[in-house]
Amino acid sequence: MQVSQKANNYLDSNFLYYLTLGLLAILYAPLLIHWYDGWLNKSINIEHEYFSHGIIGLPFAAYISWSKRKKWQRIPDRFNPWGGFFLILGIIFYTTGVAELVSFSFPMVLAGICLCFKGISGLKLQTFPLFLVFFAAPNSVPYLITSWTLPLQKFIAVMAGFILTQFGMDVAVEEIYLSVGGRLVEVAPYCAGLKMLFTTLYVGSMLLYWTDNHRNTKKVTILLSSAVIISVIANIIRNTVLTFFHGTGRDQLFVWLHDSWGGDLYSAMMLGIIVLLINFLDNEKDFVDNPSHKKKS
Repeated sequence: MQVSQKANNYLDSNFLYYLTLGLLAILYAPLLIHWYDGWLNKSINIEHEYFSHGIIGLPFAAYISWSKRKKWQRIPDRFNPWGGFFLILGIIFYTTGVAELVSFSFPMVLAGICLCFKGISGLKLQTFPLFLVFFAAPNSVPYLITSWTLPLQKFIAVMAGFILTQFGMDVAVEEIYLSVGGRLVEVAPYCAGLKMLFTTLYVGSMLLYWTDNHRNTKKVTILLSSAVIISVIANIIRNTVLTFFHGTGRDQLFVWLHDSWGGDLYSAMMLGIIVLLINFLDNEKDFVDNPSHKKKS
């Protein structure tokens, strides 16, 4: 009888999991397809593209959750009332049809499911996958902070002008505008490097988790601080090259780097530097983890 009861409980539990996954697929598969179409084909607004790191972040989040399935099963079933709150609020957000609220409803519903099935322990287990989903959900934050990027725009314009003058070019810099050969280039708010910054911090966080360094405060601080510096320097170089292309009439190259796959290639090269940095930190003796930083099995 006890064996039969355990088998029934197991089947009931699995049925609930599969039912939940099925409902999630029905609700959010169209949304995820919409996100990926926008990221891959650049077929949506520029704020949406700021979250294109989700192309790799969302599959990585799914992989982490799948790899923790045995730990998940070992956690006792425990309902937390906050789970119901997050589920209801997430469903309300979803039914509004407002793009930003629908986006935020996805991580909210996932968090609610964790709390409903496994309580706080389940939520803690899935903290990093939820982090990846939350920061991949497109929203209007990039638009809201563009008004704060003017000092960065001015700094980039000045540095780009300085670099070009070292190559003998006649460059005039005024605020966020550079004039080369009578042609004007603007370091616009969306050219201030925020997308690169978001991507480097997001991918840097993924690398720290993947290499099991996310508990090492020294490595986390060094990598994420370096990611910010690398992002700013890379964006200065990119704007310098764009100004050179536009000022010298190389319009096809300008479009290739600014609007086409050249920009994606440049971003990939920048992320490659982040990968090299995490490898350096792993190999450097001064940054070797001590036992207190090791992940518990």
